[in-house]
Amino acid sequence: MPTILITGGSGQVGFELRRQLAVLGEVRAPARDELDLADPEAVEAWLGQHQPDLIVNAAAYTAVDKAESEPELARRLNAELPGQLAAYGARRGKWLVHYSSDYVYSGQGQTPWEEDAATAPVNVYGETKRDGDAAVAASGCEHLIFRTSWVYSAPGGNFVNTMLRLGAEREALSVVADQIGAPTPARLIAQLTALALSAWPRTGEASVAPGVYHLAPRGEASWHDVAVATFDEAARLGMPLTITPEAVAPIATADYPTPAPRPLNSRLNLTRLEEALGVTLPHWQAQLALTVEEARRHHAT
Repeated sequence: MPTILITGGSGQVGFELRRQLAVLGEVRAPARDELDLADPEAVEAWLGQHQPDLIVNAAAYTAVDKAESEPELARRLNAELPGQLAAYGARRGKWLVHYSSDYVYSGQGQTPWEEDAATAPVNVYGETKRDGDAAVAASGCEHLIFRTSWVYSAPGGNFVNTMLRLGAEREALSVVADQIGAPTPARLIAQLTALALSAWPRTGEASVAPGVYHLAPRGEASWHDVAVATFDEAARLGMPLTITPEAVAPIATADYPTPAPRPLNSRLNLTRLEEALGVTLPHWQAQLALTVEEARRHHAT
């Protein structure tokens, strides 16, 4: 069987990829004690020894605020590592799948970003993700870059799980209402990745043309909208809550200062991916409902 290297296999997206891509080849997702992605020599040695047939890079430095004080590590994981993996792919004639972010854009305006829009990140995390995209594109490697937004899953540290925890502890919350995007479940990212790679075991090629694609659910929401929808769904499922959706107050980004500035407009135009795959992407609310239900089962065990 062909071998698939998944980096970041213990993360939200990586875990779902391990489940979805197992039918396409032998998945290898080395833990940190097996492969330190922050060490370029260790990465080169692993690639040389195992020679994967496909690389799916789900590893990233995602602590947006902490990246402001750890720019070197963020740059290594978000820019240099994808460039290194792409260089291997170029030398060996192998495909690379890489995941990027809505944070590469300026966050201005209200129009959904198209894939060829100018990049102008507002923080270190976004800058390093932009530079990683550029390194992959410049490598000559056949690649897919999926730019996604507001990733979450039933397990793990993310906004939805934080809301479920706080909703069982507090009677009121204030949540930012002027940042607009689409919460994207890791499950959907992995499913669409598998669909985009469905031809690869037979042909050695992806099922879509190489390049950059936006990957997110349909619709748009603020973080406040997501919080309210999370509590609505949790209440419907009978999960323990001390808060009601009406007790979630909308606030402005300026009222919730963070070390790293946030983009206000994270809307992504999804036309290119829908047309390439021949699908209609699901709405964010339906996907959120599925994940909250999964979280309920997860917490119950």
